[in-house]
Amino acid sequence: MAGTVLRNPSVAHKPLFVPSLDDVVKVLNNGLKSNFATVEVSVVDCPDLTKEPFTLACKGLGGKPRLIEVGGPPYLLPLVQKDKVYDMKDLGKLANVDPAFLIGAGAGPWPYAGVNCEMMANLEVKDGKVNNHTRISKVNTKDDSCILERLPDTESRCALLANIFCSEGKPGKVLKVSCKKRIGKDDFIASIRKTLEANYKDKAVGLGGTFLLKEGKAKQHIMPDFSKTPINTDEEVNEWLHFYNMSAPLIAVGTLVSCDPGLDLRLQHFHSFSHHGEGGHYHIDTEPDVVEYLGYFNLGEHVYRVDQPTVTHKVGRD
Repeated sequence: MAGTVLRNPSVAHKPLFVPSLDDVVKVLNNGLKSNFATVEVSVVDCPDLTKEPFTLACKGLGGKPRLIEVGGPPYLLPLVQKDKVYDMKDLGKLANVDPAFLIGAGAGPWPYAGVNCEMMANLEVKDGKVNNHTRISKVNTKDDSCILERLPDTESRCALLANIFCSEGKPGKVLKVSCKKRIGKDDFIASIRKTLEANYKDKAVGLGGTFLLKEGKAKQHIMPDFSKTPINTDEEVNEWLHFYNMSAPLIAVGTLVSCDPGLDLRLQHFHSFSHHGEGGHYHIDTEPDVVEYLGYFNLGEHVYRVDQPTVTHKVGRD
């Protein structure tokens, strides 16, 4: 039945390469300077992320840090597979993390929203109880504007695909990445990912966490309702999506991995929400001269692949 949660999905996992935070600081401080005029990367005690401006469900990014990828674009394209509905309450258990702090980017619970939607996962699962700060964004069919709403504690489902950073939400050491004025072509996350890839080569390094677009605006998309005709190319994807120029401050959550260790992973995926009614899938800032980013990230020790598609493709992964 449509909307029924998929129970006992397949799970594969692999260890990720975990360099020291100090080593990553050196790599990023050098590598990001080709893309941003001002770069400051350091190891710090994680600030309390429950407070403004981040307003996340837990204080920190520490304790059994994992990357979890659920489903994937093959369940959305060329035509949607509506049986692919998951409960994020289950993800911590699948990754052996309890309590579980889950943040990231995915497709929201269309059975709840009534339509296809974007999801900014942001919840804590403790003793089976959910503290849910997750947002979804959907397209207003009357004027194509963005509708952003927070999910209740009783709604912890997602659909089709998700890239989640999972931890126990504990305080601890994290990477602080501050960048201003973009001078290169890469978005904030791609610049980090490509720098890690160039340095660590075929060793898969995974990062997850949150960043704030402090100044400027960002190109973001929201999926409309599911397409009734097959979508087979990235050009057709872009014609289907609704694009917006969304204003700072934006709070983004998600994951990145420097290379795929053989699990058909999406290499980067961040969604952002705000407290002014905007949210969606992050692409890139659109005011490079004034843009300012502040990110806090932790290294994932393992990546868990949940319900990996057996028939795959590379469409719709930007």
